[in-house]
Amino acid sequence: MLIFPNCKINLGLNVTSKRPDGFHNIETVFYPVTWLDGLELLESGSGKPFELSLSGYIVEGRPEDNLIYKCWKLISADYSVPDIKVHLHKNIPMGAGIGGGSSDAAFFINLLNKKFELKLSETEKHRIASELGSDCGFFLENIPKFATGRGNEFSDVKIDLSSFYILLVHPNIHSNTKDAFGGLIPAIPIRNLKDDIENSPIEIWKDRVFNDFDATIFKKYPLIKELKEQLYASGAVYTSMSGSGSCVYGIFKNRPALNFDPSFKYYLQIPTH
Repeated sequence: MLIFPNCKINLGLNVTSKRPDGFHNIETVFYPVTWLDGLELLESGSGKPFELSLSGYIVEGRPEDNLIYKCWKLISADYSVPDIKVHLHKNIPMGAGIGGGSSDAAFFINLLNKKFELKLSETEKHRIASELGSDCGFFLENIPKFATGRGNEFSDVKIDLSSFYILLVHPNIHSNTKDAFGGLIPAIPIRNLKDDIENSPIEIWKDRVFNDFDATIFKKYPLIKELKEQLYASGAVYTSMSGSGSCVYGIFKNRPALNFDPSFKYYLQIPTH
């Protein structure tokens, strides 16, 4: 069985407070984008409970640190899962703030549930996803959501960008989320992010919808700030860094030019109507 996990972008991101558990409370809007990985699951009968192979972008670290493996460990501890082989083709850049790893894990939860008829409840799927990553649960439904808490509490939001071009550009910088919080001072935002996203014309988001990580990330990586400015200069009606970076996206009414450093990775989502 072959599926294609997608990524997301953040429309605004406010870091509102530090939590007693060491995490931070945030508010943001997650919006799905069709930059895709490939994930294949096969029953193996090899006598090895779990085998994982990788291709595409190099995934550093031990196999047991991969979210796919961690997901399998959590589910197989409580449910009957036969020996399986999993192949992950990484096409979504890592350390980019667009949730590629979380998406792989969430899609894998749904895949295991469907393939082996585990009958996981929505509550159980979200519990597992929350253990794997703060934004992981978003990809279980994979529709626009307003996220609060540490990014794992979701409510509906009315936003449709299907008539726009969405360009994602990754400047080959790996942004560390923990480092991004360094020096950032949480604060309750003056504006209502959900209301601005739902009710303000996208043309004025530039003056209303912000990413609190800009302050720390732009200081450390001036190239990311320059990339954001380049997208505005290219005609974007709105542009922002996604999450804690380093991917920057631009939303365009017309098809943008793709004049970037050849070492950059990028993806253009075209309008669907």
